[in-house]
This record gives sequence, C-alpha cells and structure tokens, in this order.
Amino acid sequence: MASAGKAAADGRWHIIDADGQVLGRIATEAARLLQGKHKAVYTPFIDTGDHVVVVNAAKVKLTGRKEDQKIYRQHSGYEGGLREERARLVRQRKPERLVEDAVRGMLPKTKLGEAMYRKLKVYAGPDHPHAAQKPSAFALRASADKSQGEVA
Repeated sequence: MASAGKAAADGRWHIIDADGQVLGRIATEAARLLQGKHKAVYTPFIDTGDHVVVVNAAKVKLTGRKEDQKIYRQHSGYEGGLREERARLVRQRKPERLVEDAVRGMLPKTKLGEAMYRKLKVYAGPDHPHAAQKPSAFALRASADKSQGEVA
C-alpha cells in the first residue's frame, strides 16, 4: 500500500501542448495534476501533485469575445496603482500569463497552493528546458465541440 508521503516524493513530470486548446480546459487538467487528484493516494493536506510543463501557451484559444472583453488586473500596492489590460494585449506582451493566471485561480489559496503553483512551468513556444526530467505527454480528455453544432 502506497502512502501519501511516498507519493509526494514520487513527482512525475507531464507536458501539455496548448496549441489550439481552450484555456479553461487546459487549466483544469493542469490544476488536477498539480494537486495530485489523479492519484489514488490524494490527500488534501499533503502536496501529492506532479510537475506540469505547458508549451505553446501563445497559441491557446479563448472562446467567445474574451480576447477583447477579459481584463487582467494587477495592483502595485500603492494608491491608484491598479493596472488593467485586455487579454489581447496580455497575449502580445506575455502570453504565458494567460495560462499561469488561469491555473493559479484553480489552486488553493494557501501555502500549499503556492507550493503546487511553483511546480507549473509555462512556455510560449514549443521548446522547454525540462527534457532531462523526461516529461510524459499528457493528452487532454476529448470533449464534444459545441461550435460544431453537436447537442450534448
């Protein structure tokens, strides 16, 4: 019988290709892997998650009109220091932030959640420096594409 402590030490690496994939679907799968919910020994108070590498983040798809309507906010901490940017500008300036913010919002807002978030590596292009860790390709679950007119 495996324990959660041993599972925490056995951190596998997964690679997700975001090319043409919907942002929210990538983020939910990445968050599940980071938390370790895909393992039988998942324990909420122990970090049993794996490392996740997301490549081609610049080619992630936003549905609807989110490209122009979704706003990313950050505050400097000073009075009047709120900065807002549309998703289109964020994609041009720093495309990794689209995936990073989506995944971070799905993780716990605790010290353990921060530890899980540190295991996420996001790259705008297809190249990454983690080949030595031998990441396994993670296939996203197939879902019915509602834009094709299929009824669920």
